[in-house]
Amino acid sequence: MKKIRALLFCICLFSTCLCYAQKRQLQTVRDQVKAGKELAKAEKTLRGLLVDSAARRNGRIWLMLCDVLAKQYEQGNEKLYLRQKYDTAAFFSVTRKLYDAMSSFDSLDARPDGQGRIRPKYRIKHAAFLKSIRPNLFNGGGYFVHRGDYQTAFDYYSDYLRSASFPVLAGYDYMRKDALIPHAAYWAMFCGYKLGDADKIMRFKELAERDTSMLNFVRQYEAEAYLVKKDTAMYVKSLQAGFEQYPNFAFFFPRLVEYYAGIGEHEKALEITERALKADSTSLLFRFAKSTALLNLGRYSECVRLCRQLISEKDSFADAYYNIGLAYFNQAIELNKDRQKYRANKEKVISLYKLSRPYMERYRELAPTAKEKWLAPLYTIYLNLNMGREFDEIDKIRKEK
Repeated sequence: MKKIRALLFCICLFSTCLCYAQKRQLQTVRDQVKAGKELAKAEKTLRGLLVDSAARRNGRIWLMLCDVLAKQYEQGNEKLYLRQKYDTAAFFSVTRKLYDAMSSFDSLDARPDGQGRIRPKYRIKHAAFLKSIRPNLFNGGGYFVHRGDYQTAFDYYSDYLRSASFPVLAGYDYMRKDALIPHAAYWAMFCGYKLGDADKIMRFKELAERDTSMLNFVRQYEAEAYLVKKDTAMYVKSLQAGFEQYPNFAFFFPRLVEYYAGIGEHEKALEITERALKADSTSLLFRFAKSTALLNLGRYSECVRLCRQLISEKDSFADAYYNIGLAYFNQAIELNKDRQKYRANKEKVISLYKLSRPYMERYRELAPTAKEKWLAPLYTIYLNLNMGREFDEIDKIRKEK
């Protein structure tokens, strides 16, 4: 019994010492806030106390942390106003800390009293303060976007959006009234896209869709998210939806055509190009894509006719020369495959190689680095046309690979 009493006495003594030490720490913090000095040290002291689960339920400690951070903000804001040297990133960081601390304190301040009534004492005061510094969350995101720190920028935009639903700010109805909500959601999507993080891209998608001025990019990032997830079905569905809404936007059309061409659905690729041409019949991109679809379908004369039209409008259009050259070249290869009619087809094959040659050579001239496209066809053409000097030169390039 004596041992138990002694143990209880020690526990009580230890608790009393802890309580006394905590009171001394809090008094020191009060003095630091009052003097406006050693605020970083004061913040560290309070955060050290809040590691304890019991202390985290102590509203007084959270309130004191709010005061410390508010004092830091006040000093930083004053330095920026006076154009004195100050860490801009640190200033934005204090804003985020204030939102976290004041919302955490509010959850304690709004606890029901003994009669079940909820009467937060500081909500109005803190809400007004948070409202005044709220633009810094949005601006902080922009600051870190320009620095290329997309992870930190995402955190700022995320805080801006999430805080709109904080109980402490409920009176402002930000989700309905804040015009910057859709823009913040768009930039959060952009940061997720830059990070290659599908979850971050999609986290605020519905809010970002309210930013109609950037909806084409919102659709792009959505498609990119499915690509990151390797969800091909949803990726293609997103491309289709984006193309229907924005047929002239540079992202959707080429990837949709490339997808169908890649799986051998050239008729589908041609259908997409026809729909695109209805939106813009003059587009070089759309018409060239159509010529490629025609080439892949073996509709060579139509391909040649369309590419000649493109060249007449832009004589440096390298890929148009390539498609014409390939149209003739492919026909020669197809005829050459029929060994039973080799002699009967030989003259026609030679004629097709001759027709292909100037277009392939012009393509090589315009795209000298695209060896993987012109090297093999020119090698075959020169070989079949018995062009010794040209063949030797192209053979040398081939062996250098």
